[in-house]
Amino acid sequence: MDIVSGNVGWIEVVCGPMFSGKSEELIRRLRRAKIARKRVQVFKPSIDNRYSDSDIVSHSAQRMGSESVSGAKDILAKLDWRTQVVGVDESNFFGPDLVDVAQQLADTGKQVIIAGLDTDYMGRAFQPMPELLALAESITKILAICMRCGNPAKHTQRLVESEDLIVVGAAGMYEARCRRCFEPGISKQEYFPFAQPKAVSEAT
Repeated sequence: MDIVSGNVGWIEVVCGPMFSGKSEELIRRLRRAKIARKRVQVFKPSIDNRYSDSDIVSHSAQRMGSESVSGAKDILAKLDWRTQVVGVDESNFFGPDLVDVAQQLADTGKQVIIAGLDTDYMGRAFQPMPELLALAESITKILAICMRCGNPAKHTQRLVESEDLIVVGAAGMYEARCRRCFEPGISKQEYFPFAQPKAVSEAT
């Protein structure tokens, strides 16, 4: 949704599972802001170095220069207050502090565009996304394609064994799943018929 405004700030949220195109949509919106000759700053969590230490990179290899920060409050420390548009990728790595930071930025007249997961590997609401959704003026939820059956996917399936809430990874460690194919927690791939080796009968 396009919002027309003067000096009033607002928050836009792009959410969905992994492999749905959230970072790609964030990059698209930020590029449009640059075409409009707005001052843009982009931030990413330093923990996310899957594809680059300094750039936002989508799974489709689109990229945009950004500043890595260790926490949400560092965004305020690195912000040039002449900036008009603030982009934040991977909100799920920032924790609850991002809510106050986003609110402060919007209250001071910034356009804030945030992308991140809305559910975790157990299918639960992934903080701080629920609060961001409640505060946002614009919300876009993007679905992926289920890698098991091809239906629209709203879940991120973890494929590696870990009970940690945050495990940084991409293809091979996660895949998109629909409501029917999603298994909260670790995928029990050995239970899928196509994953079972065929028994070899002994010759009589």
